[in-house]
Amino acid sequence: MYDQFYGLQGRPFQLTPDPHFYFESATHRKALSYLGYGLAQGEGFIVITGDIGAGKTTLVGHLMNTIDPSRLTAVKIVSTQVEGDDMLRLAAQSFGLAVDAMPKAQILRQIEGYLHTQARAGRRSLLIVDEAQNLPISAIEELRMLSNFQLGGQSLLQIFLLGQPEFRDLLKSPELEQLRQRVIATHHLDPMMRREVEPYILHRLSLVGWKGDPQFTPEAFAAIYAATGGVPRRINVLVSRVLLLGALDQLSVIDGEVVYAVVADMGADADVTPEPMAHSVLDEAEELVEAPEIAPAPIVSDEVAALRAEVEALRAARTEPAISLLDEIASLQAEIETLRAENDFARAAPSVDPEALKDCFTLIEERLSTLEFRVTEQDTALRRVLTLLVEWVEREERMGDAQHSAAA
Repeated sequence: MYDQFYGLQGRPFQLTPDPHFYFESATHRKALSYLGYGLAQGEGFIVITGDIGAGKTTLVGHLMNTIDPSRLTAVKIVSTQVEGDDMLRLAAQSFGLAVDAMPKAQILRQIEGYLHTQARAGRRSLLIVDEAQNLPISAIEELRMLSNFQLGGQSLLQIFLLGQPEFRDLLKSPELEQLRQRVIATHHLDPMMRREVEPYILHRLSLVGWKGDPQFTPEAFAAIYAATGGVPRRINVLVSRVLLLGALDQLSVIDGEVVYAVVADMGADADVTPEPMAHSVLDEAEELVEAPEIAPAPIVSDEVAALRAEVEALRAARTEPAISLLDEIASLQAEIETLRAENDFARAAPSVDPEALKDCFTLIEERLSTLEFRVTEQDTALRRVLTLLVEWVEREERMGDAQHSAAA
């Protein structure tokens, strides 16, 4: 109803996750950097956690939209409380394999054969498991076993695990020690900061043809943040109801009083009742900038020092993965030259099977192409992580200087 009244081309605050409406907040940008780095490794597990409505599914959907499907086959499972064998069956069916009534051993052979086929075609495989907090230990262990499949020393399957905060506690179980050792990247999505609420709302409105009607006042944005705590889905619920009220009352301006009226009308609705949140370092930095009259919380020097150390470590180690891969590429190129010489010899020596040499040559060239692609991906991902850390350190130093100046 409100979309028609305000001349919008769609509903910008629908509850169904839609990568088209992806908004890169600070926490989502950090998560995307880690996802990109982890994806460049082409192996292991990547874990993303966050409260209900934090934007986990939208984040991964956005990442998948940026990936070339000719180089990566990605499938998704929304998990229920299934045991190990059922998880294998779900994974196989997600890859398009018909495994009904098959025994476990045959399902595993089907999955391994499929992954080998993908690798030989130059495509990597990714399995995304949503709502991972619902999985029993047996199902998670089966996922770990799937990650064991390899071809020529290269992992055939990478797995993303998305879950609510309790999934982090589940991963601490002693039974999952081996899986924890295979987690190469992890991030917890925090709520958005106060200053991000306005651009988030305007971003979603702009994607459906918003022309400034209705207009939101600064008090309206402040009231929305206060009522939702910065959780994206809570914002969507509240703003959708605010726009509905605006359409019913034919309002062209949405102010704080309109938002408070909707919050009061929604009463004890859990979706707009903010829960206590632990502020991150970036939250504290924002408070220092926007509310200088309030005594700032002391900046933890140990955390700044740790960030500096991480930046230096990344600078020092930035080229190590690339160097390792480049060495392997050089080795493979040398092996290709050897095979070419053997292939020439095979024409005159009937004891050498030319077809076998041709198959080896093809496999090595596929491996070489994959490694060159990974070098590029790793370099890009490491640059993003390094840039992000440098920004944090510089911001902490500026906040520290401001605090010392104020104290002086």
